[in-house]
Amino acid sequence: MHTIPSLDLSLFLSKNPSEKQQFVTQLGNAFEEIGFISLKNHFLSETLTTQLYKEIKAFFDLPKATKKAYEISKLHGQRGYTSFRKEQAVGHKKADLKEFWHFGQEPQPDLEYTKDYHKNIQVTELPNFNQIGMEAFKMLEKTGQYLLKAIALYLELPETYFDKWSTNGNSILRPIHYPPITEEPKDAIRAGAHGDINLITLLMGASTGGLQVLNKQEQWIDAAPHENELVINVGDMLERLTNNKLRSTIHRVINPPKESWHEPRYSIPFFMHPRLDMPLNCLEACIDKTHPKAHDDILAGDFLYERLVAIGLIK
Repeated sequence: MHTIPSLDLSLFLSKNPSEKQQFVTQLGNAFEEIGFISLKNHFLSETLTTQLYKEIKAFFDLPKATKKAYEISKLHGQRGYTSFRKEQAVGHKKADLKEFWHFGQEPQPDLEYTKDYHKNIQVTELPNFNQIGMEAFKMLEKTGQYLLKAIALYLELPETYFDKWSTNGNSILRPIHYPPITEEPKDAIRAGAHGDINLITLLMGASTGGLQVLNKQEQWIDAAPHENELVINVGDMLERLTNNKLRSTIHRVINPPKESWHEPRYSIPFFMHPRLDMPLNCLEACIDKTHPKAHDDILAGDFLYERLVAIGLIK
């Protein structure tokens, strides 16, 4: 496979059962083969996308001292600002050439399982920043919930299997800024080769190219969606849950050619996490003699903690 397939969410939302099943089959096959798709007719509007990019560019243009005031060490990068070169991919010694912000699910007094969520950090310099960010968060979360319904059907589970775990899950919206490259990076790249931690990732179209996916032939291919499409990929939690049936594919963001070093890059992934108390135990339906159980039982919250330590956000 030399490109990622493009799918249409409106098929799944159709009242025609055959169209709905067509989407389920296409999605499942793609997630088994390469772990990535691009998606059109999702719930994130073009207007909201434009507004969000305007806000995040304004934030990253703020003075370093102003941004640094929103970096709160006790939150381990789970809310607010994380400064340049603080995070590295698992197994990499060089930190990524990026800075980022995190919007997250808000704790709710009437939902006990959200008690460990952190409150979002309010950016006082930009009055619309938090509102626009959380509007996009909700639309991406809604899109992700329908994708998880399709995944459940592909796995021959009840369509509502993920609903309990994904509703008010511990998800993160991460606007990323890759600043212009001003000197030879010395083996560092914008984002080192990695798999995502979560169930699925929904990526808003980046301002420039650079995202690459490692296919089964060990070839790096460009993941270039069409205009207004999201890039969707399987995360490590879903791979683990499905006993490696669905692939959490290694991907990276490479540096641009030297003549384009002066260009910044903006990217906005939504990392869809379940509730912290979701068991990631391999599904019985995904275990057989050919595919014995590959992972130990673990809760999503414990798995997340292990990975935040591995990528350097928890010291």
